[in-house]
Amino acid sequence: MIIDFSLILKSIPYVLSGLPYTLGISLLSFMVGNVFAIILAFMRMSQKPWLKYPARVYISIMRGVPMLVVLFILYFGLPYIGVQLPALLCAFIGFSCVSAAYMAEIFRSSIAAVDKGQWEAARSLGLPQKSIIRRIILPQAMRIALAPLGNVIIDMVKSSSLAAMITVPDIFQNAKIIGGREYDYMSMYILIAIIYWTLSFTLELLQGYLEKRLATY
Repeated sequence: MIIDFSLILKSIPYVLSGLPYTLGISLLSFMVGNVFAIILAFMRMSQKPWLKYPARVYISIMRGVPMLVVLFILYFGLPYIGVQLPALLCAFIGFSCVSAAYMAEIFRSSIAAVDKGQWEAARSLGLPQKSIIRRIILPQAMRIALAPLGNVIIDMVKSSSLAAMITVPDIFQNAKIIGGREYDYMSMYILIAIIYWTLSFTLELLQGYLEKRLATY
């Protein structure tokens, strides 16, 4: 096996032209998934069955079905019922829905880890439930959840390569195109491995920085 380094260097600009798609899918899905996850977490912790059980079922399904299957259902399955969505939108919806399920469990455990005395002290001051959650509980839960959430976003960046399977022109798809044209997939796989590792390592550094900053407060 011969690695064509000249092809790797020549292909970098074209492969990186898909970077906005890779980062866009990952970061936007992460942000939307965060909001949905917080709602799911409180539904999951609710004592009301009509809130608790739908959340449990949703989380179980989204965590149990492979990401690629979710993307295929959205992109190839919805047209059977007359709904045709662009590939990029399918990727965004799929990653948002699946990441929300994983992050909901992270938030649930983080909220449960907050000292119950915080709830009792806030209630004794007469604070309304929404204010207790927004001003006291969630900030502490977010600090606890930071490390696992960092792992989620790193995993999402790597998993975003699955969007290429529904023709989203991300870095993986662009590398596949060049690999097919030049009959040299291995060189392209090495290139995208370096790119994904660089992105993951950068996010790890950012995660470590945020953890140190929060530790000082």
